[in-house]
Amino acid sequence: MNAPAPPLSPPAPSARPAAAPLSLHRNPLRQAWAASTWHAAWYLLAYQVTGWLLLGAALAAACGAAALALTLIGLPVLVAVAGFLHRCADVERSRLRWVFGQPVPSRYQQPAAPGMMARAGARWKDVATWREFAYLTGLFVPLVIVGGLVLIVWLTLALGVTLPLWYWAPVEHYPHGLAVHGVQLGYFPNGPSGSGAAGLYIDTLPKALLTAVACLVLFALFSYVLVLTARTHATIARALLRPPEDPLAAAKDLLERPGPLPPIFGRTDRPSSPAHEGPAHGRGEEPTARTR
Repeated sequence: MNAPAPPLSPPAPSARPAAAPLSLHRNPLRQAWAASTWHAAWYLLAYQVTGWLLLGAALAAACGAAALALTLIGLPVLVAVAGFLHRCADVERSRLRWVFGQPVPSRYQQPAAPGMMARAGARWKDVATWREFAYLTGLFVPLVIVGGLVLIVWLTLALGVTLPLWYWAPVEHYPHGLAVHGVQLGYFPNGPSGSGAAGLYIDTLPKALLTAVACLVLFALFSYVLVLTARTHATIARALLRPPEDPLAAAKDLLERPGPLPPIFGRTDRPSSPAHEGPAHGRGEEPTARTR
């Protein structure tokens, strides 16, 4: 009698799907208030703080390692500095989760032999270490400048949308005792109606409302620039901080895959059919009993 089949184990819970990258919408007004726009703004704004901290830490560690490289404690310092750079890069890898919805892995070269000399050589001969150092230091200036300018324009337009609520608060004092309430968008050396005036002086509610509408349109359109800037920044960071591609990865994958033929030294568990268990033909001998 056949034994009852064991109960099926419950299926493993599926992994949480990765979030999509910063998306763009066709409707500019929808894009202005979309979550991807605010995620992009937060990503660029956080880099204005973390970028400076990581730059200072990476440069200080690299200068200390270079100064002590020729001393007796140079090798342990080189190993420690490389590990410190890896931790700094991990901070940026964790921030990439905001953009791509999944972590960026890391992989480093392992020393071929024991000893501090082999460890230091493996750390500083590794391409991943130099790519991390290039991102933390070499690309900091262009990334922080471009991100900062885009953020300034975007925040200025967002502030202009709220202009009707506070346009009357600023006060500008001019010669001859003239004081005017309003916001200057231009150059007004002698007041709104004085000589040499150039630009728009927002000192009435209609002017503030019209300016707010114009800022709202520009704010919605500039949201595309904000998201694209964040996506470009994140793409550069992921390209430099992810593990370097292995040139032998395709060959290794091919060798690890199972072949089309069954294993030679395998065992077939198919039971023998009772119909074939009988006396041997031509011998007339009784079959021997099976040993269990």
